Order: sequence, then C-alpha cells, then structure tokens
Amino acid sequence: MTTFPTTLGQPNRVTSAAKLEIRHITKIFRKGKQANVAVDDVSVQLVSNEFSCIVGPSGCGKSTLLNIAAGLVKATSGEVLVDGEVVPGPGADRGMVFQNYTLFPWLSVAKNVAFGLDLKGMPQSEQRSKVEYYLNIVGLSDCAKAYPKELSGGMKQRVAIARALANDPEVLLMDEPFGALDSQTKEQLQEFFHELWRKSQITVFMITHDVEEAIFLSQRVHVMDKSGKLRETVEISLPAHRDLEMKLTPEFLDYKRHIIHALR
Repeated sequence: MTTFPTTLGQPNRVTSAAKLEIRHITKIFRKGKQANVAVDDVSVQLVSNEFSCIVGPSGCGKSTLLNIAAGLVKATSGEVLVDGEVVPGPGADRGMVFQNYTLFPWLSVAKNVAFGLDLKGMPQSEQRSKVEYYLNIVGLSDCAKAYPKELSGGMKQRVAIARALANDPEVLLMDEPFGALDSQTKEQLQEFFHELWRKSQITVFMITHDVEEAIFLSQRVHVMDKSGKLRETVEISLPAHRDLEMKLTPEFLDYKRHIIHALR
C-alpha cells in the first residue's frame, strides 16, 4: 500500500500566499430549539493556480461550505478571504458553476456567456471578442447562435464554464458540475476540463461525491465526514498531464482505496 502525504484535521497547509482561504468556518442551521451543525470549524487554503476538491457523504456540508465561499450563504462563524482580503458576500472575484447549468433559456449561447459582461457595462465590441475567445476555448464556436434547448447536457455545462471564465474570476467554484451527466459524457468533460485548467491555470475549488473525479482533477483532495468536519487532506502526486487511462494505474487505484477508506 502506498503511503500518501496527508493532513489530519485542520487547518491544512498554512501559507501567506493563499489565493482562497476558508478560515474556521462553522455553519449552524436552527429550527426552533433544534440546531443542526452543517459545517464544523473547517479551514482550507488554496494557493494560486491550485485545483482542490472536497469529497464527502451526502449531508456532510460540502455544498454549504462552497456556498459560503461563494458568498451565497452566511457562515455562523469564520471568514472567507481572497488574496488576503475578507469577502463579505458574492463578488466577481469568485465565479460559480452549478450542477444544473443555470443557463437562461431565452438567451442564445453567446448572450448567456456575455451576460455578466453586459451587467458590468462592457462595450459590445469587447463583449463579442471575449465571447468568441471563450466559446473557442470550450469548443462551441459553432453554437454561438443556438439556444440551450438545442444543446446536450455536456454542451450546456461547457457554456456555463465559458460564462464563468469570461468574467475573469480569481477563483472558480464548482458545485458537482458533472454530476447530472451520464458516465461517458462525465469522463469526457473531466478530461476536457483538466486540459482547460492546465492551460488557464485558474484556481479551482470544487465539490464532488465522485472519488475518481476528485483524484483525476485535483492536486489535493479534502475529505469531510458526516459531522461536517474536515477529516483529512490527501496530496495527489500524479503527473501534471492526465488522461482517462490513468484511472486504471496502480497509483490511481491506491489513492482511490485510501480516500474511500477515509470516507468510512
């Protein structure tokens, strides 16, 4: 059995150069006299250009943690920082990609990608240039005039990724972005997004219930347990260039075995 570099509990890696820092976040949901601790004192740091995933069982609080990082949910205690500055709510420094695409059905693909740019008041000529650039990156230049109902699930998710990237976020937050896709399309998008990340080198923080997906995409995998705590962080020391065949290698399977045991 391979021995992996891990961190038990939290905080994980301490660095003054953190791009995204989730610092001692706790979230308690209250209903009458009942209190449900969804996230329990979790701290995570991502350096610039890092890809990290959180895995955990259903109900462990991983989606809540990501929504707190996005500013969509207010933490009971703790804080979120980008480039060392506390962020009080949603902001253009954090892009978000959801599981269910969230495209506007009445807008074309190009106008969906340009939506945030239009809100910023960017001149139309600049918008067109950016939209063309990012549609080319995600391989959908030919679909600019199409509408979401004309696209497959994988294509819709690529549009959602292009829309998020077009706004030049410091950090891209992803909430099980491939979870609604069939297994073949999911693997194709995993490979596509890994290459996209390698080229763009954006900082990505993603949650997923798919252990293989987390290992394939990440440099580090954070494991949460049912109590809402961060149980362990596993450093993923696989080659920078990854293809789907890697999932069959002994090294990959050792990581998978280790993380599955950590989830039990």
